[in-house]
Amino acid sequence: MSIHRFYLNPGEWTSENPALGSEDSHHCADVLRLTVGDALTIFDGEGSVADAVLTEVHRKHCRVRIGERTITPPLRAAITLAQAVPKGKNMDLILQKAVELGTSTIVPLLTRRTVVRLDEDDSERKRERWQQIALEACKQCGRNQVPAVTTPCSLEEFLRQPREGLLLLASLQPGAVSIKEALKKAPTHPSITALVGPEGDFTPEESAAALAAGAIPVTLGPMILRAETAALYCLSVLGHELF
Repeated sequence: MSIHRFYLNPGEWTSENPALGSEDSHHCADVLRLTVGDALTIFDGEGSVADAVLTEVHRKHCRVRIGERTITPPLRAAITLAQAVPKGKNMDLILQKAVELGTSTIVPLLTRRTVVRLDEDDSERKRERWQQIALEACKQCGRNQVPAVTTPCSLEEFLRQPREGLLLLASLQPGAVSIKEALKKAPTHPSITALVGPEGDFTPEESAAALAAGAIPVTLGPMILRAETAALYCLSVLGHELF
């Protein structure tokens, strides 16, 4: 397959010569300076991937002819990262690495100690931007399923939502077990959710609510980790144990 990967909306795959999106078309024509007949790889974000050939090159609409489609099977376990939104651009980094590490869903959390505050309009704009970051990360790392980024919500709202599988709470409290030990409670691991707090951790009330919802407190080692490090640690260990 070509090293140049582009996203093509699933609804466009049945067209004879579908067009790439405007940003991808610009990148294809003006940045990479590809020409008619050049090969590229397309994916639909739902597991389909195929070789394709450019049939028209224009900065606003590059068209392709799609070759044989291959379906990429989903990962063995669905991992959700419920992450308290850190300040600055650290959430961007978390999103990019979460995609690379196989996360299926990313839930941005607004907790008591979260510095970032968002109203309804801000939340949707952030979600759209974060979803685009997840898509771009898929293009870079070769992943064909784009994780869903949900609308930011409070921890309380998240805990009220229906959920399957294990719920792990990254915890600084005594008595927390290793992630490997926690996974023994669900040998088949169909679905795992990792709750990671903000700088300063969840409040005692939030931690108590998570435990009441069935969360298993897990330790991330002897050091106090930054929020972004904690998220990547959790996902890396889960990937090692599950994949």
